[in-house]
Amino acid sequence: MSVKFALFDLGRVVLDWEPSRLYSKIFDDPAERDWFLENVCTLDWHARHDAGETFADTRDDLIAAHPNYEAEIRAWGERWDEMFDGYISGTPEIMDRLATRDVPLYALTNMSSETYPRHRENFPKLKMFIDTVVSGDEGLLKPDPAIYQLTLKRMGSPAPEQVIFIDDTARNIEAAHALGFDTYLFDNAAGLETKLVEIGLL
Repeated sequence: MSVKFALFDLGRVVLDWEPSRLYSKIFDDPAERDWFLENVCTLDWHARHDAGETFADTRDDLIAAHPNYEAEIRAWGERWDEMFDGYISGTPEIMDRLATRDVPLYALTNMSSETYPRHRENFPKLKMFIDTVVSGDEGLLKPDPAIYQLTLKRMGSPAPEQVIFIDDTARNIEAAHALGFDTYLFDNAAGLETKLVEIGLL
């Protein structure tokens, strides 16, 4: 069964998101910055936002646990946009080429409901997607199989084999592959282009 649909993750696939970009402005010492991101504002803590909690929901307990870092914790939500630096190099051009070939483009992202609407305005390429499934809106996170099943329904219920799912996180790719999706573990746009040529979308 040939692949007909392209399903993109957003962060680190379409959008250049790096928390260290913000915290390099806040911490003079890179070692302290890295310790903070590994032990205070961790990706596991941030997953609560992707699952539907707001920044206000999560910050007070974290501040209570790390009172010396109150300003830095608040910055995660208050200065969120400073973690972004445009698009991942080459991905928008691939999206344009796929659209020219009438390939339906969709997105599936672990992202906060608070931030997605703003990103859609700040990054016009996101409006190319016919639909975007946002984890914070659904209360489901990749790699839960339920969010992939929901996404297929939102896409009009194609067979998973007709969809290539592009994500930068191995566990998300593995979950999609187990459900029958064609998949690509994103590293860079050149590798994605090669994959899309191999399956006949480019």
